[in-house]
Amino acid sequence: MKAINNYVVVQNFKKETKHHSGLILTEELDYDNTFIRAKVISVGNMVEGLNKEDVIHYNGNAGHNLPWEGNLYRVIKNLDVVLVE
Repeated sequence: MKAINNYVVVQNFKKETKHHSGLILTEELDYDNTFIRAKVISVGNMVEGLNKEDVIHYNGNAGHNLPWEGNLYRVIKNLDVVLVE
């Protein structure tokens, strides 16, 4: 599978819910709902600054799910990426 143009294929990391004394911390909850951490699987030919295997954070409302060979990937546009670790 290969992304084209301005698209990026990512695989989300599984979320680990962090609790403090049995309560979910509000700051973390807000961040987790806004941005998603993922590993880059493929980048399109027009994408700059991202490489395969990069770990990124992207807008959680962006993109579409893509089931492929038993795995679930997400296809997003490069503009939805907010940071690279």
